[in-house]
Amino acid sequence: MTGSNSELIQGTLDLLALKALALGPMHGWGIQKRIEQLSADVLRVQQGSLYPALLRLQQNGWISAEWGVSEKNRRAKYYSLTSTGRRQLVSETRAWESLAAGVFRVLNTESI
Repeated sequence: MTGSNSELIQGTLDLLALKALALGPMHGWGIQKRIEQLSADVLRVQQGSLYPALLRLQQNGWISAEWGVSEKNRRAKYYSLTSTGRRQLVSETRAWESLAAGVFRVLNTESI
């Protein structure tokens, strides 16, 4: 990820990738572009961060992968969300929403 919020966002990359894959199977470049699109280009995912995250998600059993052919007729690994991954997405989303609500409350506290 790039930008001043890259350290915080790095901790949420797994969640963002799971959410992107909840919309349907896709290859790494597609996941990268989907996150950028859904965030209105606020979040930019670097391949050097994305592929280790995808491997981690696969090792956790949250996504599966298989080789296929891309729209440009190139060989590409396609990732899909597993049922365990769907449950993890729900759990991680709830945790993130709780954290974000706490941060929002702190930021909206009136100064004395």
